[in-house]
Amino acid sequence: MNTPSFRNWQSVQDEVLRRIHAREWAPGDLIPNEADLAIEFGCARSTVNRALRSLAESGLLDRKRKVGTRVAAQPVAKATLDIAVIRHEVEEHGAKYGYQLIARDIAIPPLSVSGAMKTKADDKLLHVRALHLADDEAYAIEDRWINIRVVPDAEAEMFQSVSANEWLMKHAPYTHGEIAFSAAQASTGDAEIMGVAENSALFAIDRLTWDSAASVTKVRLLFTPGYQLRTGL
Repeated sequence: MNTPSFRNWQSVQDEVLRRIHAREWAPGDLIPNEADLAIEFGCARSTVNRALRSLAESGLLDRKRKVGTRVAAQPVAKATLDIAVIRHEVEEHGAKYGYQLIARDIAIPPLSVSGAMKTKADDKLLHVRALHLADDEAYAIEDRWINIRVVPDAEAEMFQSVSANEWLMKHAPYTHGEIAFSAAQASTGDAEIMGVAENSALFAIDRLTWDSAASVTKVRLLFTPGYQLRTGL
């Protein structure tokens, strides 16, 4: 009988999960190293690395350099967040979605943006501001910078009928990102656009995504008062 071959990291991940759940690898056990698993599974070592890294990020494995990888003795449950397409989010709530482009231009961003995105201070990025609506009322303001060196096709997209949020999800893959949640006060301009009082408390999401070492996009989403973020555990 031939040894089964695993051609992608998801199939390797599934097999590792099976062994953990079947207690073939019990909590606290040191599992075989990446090189040995790659030989056993008939795949590249990088494929094994990707699978083990994903399981470590979920809290099921404990990886330490020069020590190895162990099954977590006490797995930590972690919340996971997917980047939402705002149109889908609105429609899932049973509301009618609407979209308005506020501004679109190619410009040199503030230093705080170029610094975070690790672009040169004089590199021009695509700046898009838009309003998302639910039942014809303001839902969220999207203020986004796009690295057109990484996503060149975005330069030709006017974003008149589709949001940058939705367009990027279809056209700009990313490998990882960072996200922050905070409260923000509505500026005079944002308050006017959203139809709320100046200095109203808004829910802010700041997100930066990367394709390996290159930044893809940096966005700030401001949601109207009363917005709730829900995720799974």
